[in-house]
Amino acid sequence: MDQNSSTDRTQLTPLTNTFERYLQDKGKGRGGDGGNYRRNAARELERFAEWADGDHGGDNWTGIVPDDADRKPTFKDVNERVFREYARHLSGDRGLKQNTVQTYYRYISAWCGWCVNEGYLEAHFAQRASAMAPLPEDDGRKPGDQQAWTSEQRHALTRHVDERARDAVEAYTTLTEDTDPLDKQRARYAALKAARDRALVFVLAYTAVRVGELLRDPNDPRRRGVRWEDLSLDDGSMDVYRKKQQWDAASLPDPVISPLRSYRQLMDPPTERWPVFPTFDQRTLAELVQDELAERGERPDAITERRAEYARDLLLALDEDIRPPSITTDGARSVLQRLSEAAEIDIGHPKHDYLAPHGGRRGMGEVLVRAFGYTVAARYLDNSEEMVRERYSHIEAGELGDVATEALEEIDSFT
Repeated sequence: MDQNSSTDRTQLTPLTNTFERYLQDKGKGRGGDGGNYRRNAARELERFAEWADGDHGGDNWTGIVPDDADRKPTFKDVNERVFREYARHLSGDRGLKQNTVQTYYRYISAWCGWCVNEGYLEAHFAQRASAMAPLPEDDGRKPGDQQAWTSEQRHALTRHVDERARDAVEAYTTLTEDTDPLDKQRARYAALKAARDRALVFVLAYTAVRVGELLRDPNDPRRRGVRWEDLSLDDGSMDVYRKKQQWDAASLPDPVISPLRSYRQLMDPPTERWPVFPTFDQRTLAELVQDELAERGERPDAITERRAEYARDLLLALDEDIRPPSITTDGARSVLQRLSEAAEIDIGHPKHDYLAPHGGRRGMGEVLVRAFGYTVAARYLDNSEEMVRERYSHIEAGELGDVATEALEEIDSFT
């Protein structure tokens, strides 16, 4: 096959035929099936394909295929003007903030660069100045990543979950011997849930560990959530799978140790491989228990009778060592929404009406930078010092402002 015929065949390839290969190259885990980037890129590529095909581009938009052609968009139809029009389309969506527009365009631009390397396109059209001209200016902020828990918010939330856990544990441990077994199980379940919530809040508030490193991510099979075998409460450390794709030790400061130790004692996990923060979703646990007992040879009627002996399937799972999955990152957000509302915390943030997980990490970063400087904070946050300086530049700006104020006062006094 000569080069011209090969090029013609590439030109006639539908755009969507390349999506899966691109996503596999960018995905994580075995086969490239996992990862948040893959999920987000797939969503934006689908939107781009719909737009290129004539959908969602306005009343007068018919797509990038010539009007006299009856086919799906191919690489023959792609040029610099296409990306310029798509940039204009994204910018014209008044529901998107300028940083979001930039983010969405970057997903398409990255695919365009991949297509150049794979021989589908002759040039990286998406990166040309005229193509990017309609995009709004990027102010450098990441959407939704600006909340930081203040000291008052941190104390209010940790105090609330601590009181709830203490009350629930006391209610369970002070039950009399003649208490109905199911009532005793209900009390234990309530104590376990309150203790789990307390431990989760304290870890998010004081360790500065990323929530994706702590809990299960359904889109990345390697992130299965920390297990008890990953924790060393005596040493004050915890092994987590870092953002840089490797296991590393994170610090567990003193405020975190006691809630975790108390929670572990109450749970008494059957093995060290149990998740530290298991899901409490009843539907998930019910399916898990029934499937596992069936695999062990139990008959359906026996399984029903066995489950009836327990107030909650989680307690049966503990007794039978049926290991549940960890709570997900989205599940943690739901927990924090519930707790923030119950604690009646004043949030005062334009994007979040609750204390989001990343706000705990960012708030701890504020404390560390102010107390020990950027170098120590960078080590604790598992970031480069350059990145920490960039994200917490307002602290240095404030300190320089104080220096300038002091200098002006000295000059004025001297004058």
